[in-house]
Amino acid sequence: MRSLMSVLFLVLFCSVQMTSSAVISIDAAQSKCCGEFTDVKIPLKQVTSYYRTTSSSSCVRRAIVFQTKSGKEFCVDPETPWVSGYIAKVDKRTTV
Repeated sequence: MRSLMSVLFLVLFCSVQMTSSAVISIDAAQSKCCGEFTDVKIPLKQVTSYYRTTSSSSCVRRAIVFQTKSGKEFCVDPETPWVSGYIAKVDKRTTV
């Protein structure tokens, strides 16, 4: 009985891992597809970099993905007013 429960747990765990993946490969440079945007304004001092996602047949929403010092990624709408300011400041930091 214990081995049957172990096998069932293993099958369940593997199937959840396969179906709950939020990342959809677009190409080598941009590997994230944003399903929804965050409404939270991320503190600028936490943002280390960003990249743009492109729209494709598998990913219809264009987005900016901000990466933080802790390694988290946040999808934001490129049309949000504060986003362009953050992009300019991050670009200025990385080119200096």
